[in-house]
Amino acid sequence: MEQKWGFLVEEYRAMLYRIAFSNMKNRADAEDAVQEAFLRYMKEEKPIQNKEHEKAWLIRTTIHICLDILKSGWYQKTVPWNESFENAAKHIYLPYQVRDDETLEAVLRLPVHYRNPIYLFYYEDYTIHEIAVILNEKEGTIKTRLRRGREEVKKILTEGRP
Repeated sequence: MEQKWGFLVEEYRAMLYRIAFSNMKNRADAEDAVQEAFLRYMKEEKPIQNKEHEKAWLIRTTIHICLDILKSGWYQKTVPWNESFENAAKHIYLPYQVRDDETLEAVLRLPVHYRNPIYLFYYEDYTIHEIAVILNEKEGTIKTRLRRGREEVKKILTEGRP
């Protein structure tokens, strides 16, 4: 049983951390969210059907944990609002490091309902259908959020430029 948990952690830890960090913008809170997601998975009484369901469950749970933390009164009173996005972007290690830091900073500034679909689509390479399943939304909703999120990223990137 211990081997299964070790494999599970190795398999999904980095991806879940990136997703948590894109929501929390704070290394310690992202690590806490990922740890809590794994603990909840271990306590889950019903076996998860297959590897894809397992992955979707872990992503969805991690996102929900992040949202719960962000909504908590304690968190809102203890975290400064002016967290450095430049510093946050340095902690997300992307495959092949080809993504532009400026673009990632813009994505991190998006509201969470745009940020998660954009991040999952562009940085984790999920399809619209997969994102809809993970976030428990309709595909049309995901398409709309991707379009609006791209528009917001474009606005953020063009702010202050001549």
